[in-house]
Amino acid sequence: MALFKVTRESGIPLSGCLYFGIIDRSTNLLQVRAYSGCNLNCPFCSVDAGPNTKSRVTVYEVELEYLLEWIKRIIDFKKRDDIEIHLDSVGEPMMYPHFVELVKELRRIPQVKTISMQTNGTLLDAEKIKALEHAGLDRINLSMEALEPELAKKLSGCVWYDIEKVKENARLTAKSKIDLLIAPVYLPGLNDAEMPKLINFAKEVGAGKKWPSLGIQKFLKYKMGRIPKGIKIQNWWQFYNKSIRAWEKESGTKLIISPKDFGIVECPALPLVMEKGEKVNCQIVGPGWIANEVLGVAKDRVISILECNKESGMQRVKIVSNKHGIYVGEAI
Repeated sequence: MALFKVTRESGIPLSGCLYFGIIDRSTNLLQVRAYSGCNLNCPFCSVDAGPNTKSRVTVYEVELEYLLEWIKRIIDFKKRDDIEIHLDSVGEPMMYPHFVELVKELRRIPQVKTISMQTNGTLLDAEKIKALEHAGLDRINLSMEALEPELAKKLSGCVWYDIEKVKENARLTAKSKIDLLIAPVYLPGLNDAEMPKLINFAKEVGAGKKWPSLGIQKFLKYKMGRIPKGIKIQNWWQFYNKSIRAWEKESGTKLIISPKDFGIVECPALPLVMEKGEKVNCQIVGPGWIANEVLGVAKDRVISILECNKESGMQRVKIVSNKHGIYVGEAI
């Protein structure tokens, strides 16, 4: 995959794209995506990320100073002093080369109350955990799908995956000032027996000092995502009533969680600047995340333009989706 750097000089806004920048879903939590690559090949990945991807052709990396400018811009619009910045990715956030510095700079923003991150834990170690603690990170949401070594390797898609290393990183995190939340994806038919083990592990290491200790996620089927062999896909009723509630009762651990448990509340997002069905002229500014896709800019927003191979110039586009201010268009 080719690396594409998004800088101030590129003229690419950091609002409007799923792959990088800032996503505002009308709450006091902002998803910040500085890097889009991943080091694992999880067979259940919802976006087909990782070294063995069959669909992704570009990795995006955002310039640190430019990212901070946009974060401050959106925070100023929010007019709140309880903002949570959640550092996540369509891959592994810690692959961003300036990750610790990003946390340190976010901690200096007065309106930022909480800094959290999502990670698979493979790039953590004692030194990095200490650096993140000193930088001001508040919580790590750690993805762990199994504790049984061979199954853990299988669900990571990598023969080198070492669950013992990830477990040690979980213990070190829980002993630090950083809160720990274990965040497995439940894959019915594959890791059923691992869920009670992970619940006990979270108790054992002392996860959830301030926030919930576990956030079990439902497997969701996506158009370009991977579907592992042997999975028995549940609906939401089955997920909560046959699985989550049963484990909650059995373990005595709170497993049904909501945004309120994290202090997340609704508040206005940046206004939509393009309506679904609207036709706009876009400036082509970069390659897309998948083949036959490019990035375009219109009205100070990024648009992911499908079925387009132009490398530069203008393109007429019809907006087909604008949910949460993420713009997708079709070339016309």
